[in-house]
Amino acid sequence: MSSTNETKKPNGAAEPAAEAQGTAAETAPDAAQTTEATAPQEAQAEPKTEREKKDWFGKKNRELQAVQAKLEAAEAKSKELKDQLLRTAAEYDNYRKRTAREADMKFNDGVSHAVTQILTILDTLDMAANADCTDENYKKGVMMTLDKAAKALDTLHIVEIEALGKPFDPQFMNAVQQVPPEEGQESGTVVRVFQKGYKIGDKIIRHATVVVAE
Repeated sequence: MSSTNETKKPNGAAEPAAEAQGTAAETAPDAAQTTEATAPQEAQAEPKTEREKKDWFGKKNRELQAVQAKLEAAEAKSKELKDQLLRTAAEYDNYRKRTAREADMKFNDGVSHAVTQILTILDTLDMAANADCTDENYKKGVMMTLDKAAKALDTLHIVEIEALGKPFDPQFMNAVQQVPPEEGQESGTVVRVFQKGYKIGDKIIRHATVVVAE
């Protein structure tokens, strides 16, 4: 009995050994296949990496070109907006100046119309001031009135046109008579003012009425 049991033990121990050998045999071909499959991949890894680098650099280059294009477009747009802003500022400045000129012209027209209505009164006062008069108080009152009128005209920026002793200028004067020049007078010189002229800015309110030496 004992010999039979001893015989079975070796047989029983042999079975695990056989199973281990079978497992090793099954594993070995898989490892070999894995090694064979990995080897070509490792061999192809270097050229694939180069292609990836080229693709990566190409992609980055395209992205850089796209950013550069956007930057150039933004700069062009910025230049266009700047030019538009400068044109708008210039147009506004021209509009402001034109509006100011028109306002000045309207103001001058209004003042000219008002002053024209009282110039004849000033002419009468001026004649009274230059006339012979024995009443000193009367003449003093006339002169004071003329002084106040002159200050009022100055406040309104109305200027008397200088004519006496000046060369005749048809832009500011009307000649109603020519007389032979006296000694020392040049031909074309204003020798007498019949009626004073006035202007405001470049606008003539009334031309001076003068006598001119021949």
